[in-house]
Order: sequence, then structure tokens, then C-alpha cells
Amino acid sequence: MAPTTASQTCFCGATKLEFLTASMFATNFCVKDANITYVNGGDNLKKRAQSASIASGNSMNDTRCGECGTLMNRQSNGFQGLSFLRVGEVDQLDELLATTFKPRVEQFLRSKAPWIGEIDAPEKAQGQYDFS
Repeated sequence: MAPTTASQTCFCGATKLEFLTASMFATNFCVKDANITYVNGGDNLKKRAQSASIASGNSMNDTRCGECGTLMNRQSNGFQGLSFLRVGEVDQLDELLATTFKPRVEQFLRSKAPWIGEIDAPEKAQGQYDFS
């Protein structure tokens, strides 16, 4: 996947995120759908929608690789036209980590593990940040 622009980059400590990411948190970035290009495998993606565990009650659509099941992106019906991608799924990651992918938002602070230090991000939200 080769994004041309990141609209937002966030560090998320949402409750129950460990079930989706196998971690206590996730580093995601928000990109306009029109700016996403799948270099390989775009024709083999599988989508699934669910809303049971989403704090806002919105539906969240997961797009996964049809071969290995890797989560490629998520889309919320609360933020039309935007996709949330995991930073580690992006080509040219080393070049982008210090610039484009530096977190601008830290969200779900209310459920962040107390031993995780402060993230250098200008925007903070106790719950879900409004990316619109």
C-alpha cells in the first residue's frame, strides 16, 4: 500500500483494542479513500462489517487480505470517505516515521494503560477523536 498523504496520524489506546491488534495499543493513520493505492493484492481483499464493540455504535468495516487475513484498513460510517490504516502496513515506512506518521492525535486516554507514557501529540481525546 502506498499512501500519498496522511490526513491524521493517531496513537490509540482504546479498550479491547488488544483483540484486534494483539497489542495494548495501535498506531494508525487516517487517509482519504481516494489517496489509497494497493500495490499488490487489491483484487483479493475481503470486507466485513461489525458494530458490537465500537464505542460510538457506528459500523466499522474491516478490509483484510484475502490470502493471509492481515487487516489492511478500517472504515467507519461515522467518517465517510476516510480509512484508518495501521502504520506497519505501509511501504517506505522508515522514510515516513519521523515526519508524516508522527502522531498528531492521542485518543482513548480514559482507557490507556497507566504504564504507557505520554505521547508527543498536539491533540488529545479521552474517547474517540473527531477526525471529520
